[in-house]
Amino acid sequence: MGGKKNKGGTFEFASSNAMWRASLDLLDFTPLSNVDYSGGIIITDWFSDENSSIDESLKLTVKFLSNEIRADGINVVIHKKTCEEKNKCIIKKIDSTLAGEIKLAILKEAALLSQQDIETNKVPYEMPGVFKREN
Repeated sequence: MGGKKNKGGTFEFASSNAMWRASLDLLDFTPLSNVDYSGGIIITDWFSDENSSIDESLKLTVKFLSNEIRADGINVVIHKKTCEEKNKCIIKKIDSTLAGEIKLAILKEAALLSQQDIETNKVPYEMPGVFKREN
């Protein structure tokens, strides 16, 4: 209603966001279960390595905390599911170097995409009132 002010930040995660695009590019090997631009989250479905002899699956969650390309602007969480039998599974959040490696790969790819966007959209600057000399 009139007089209420919106508290908190509003982030627009459109397809032009380099971190968003980099994350989707790097996670294209796995099915996605939840992708929410406005909420700034990507959650994969459970996936496993076909060469694994143990019944283990991973699920990745990428949370965007900012729309800027910064290390503190993204969080990667990994959950591991281990099943002894079909309906006897244990799910745990795991702390491993893999989450950090994924985060770093996303940041690197986002920086490259951002630089490509700058190069593609670069417009030469012309000072107003200054005429170009023709040789």
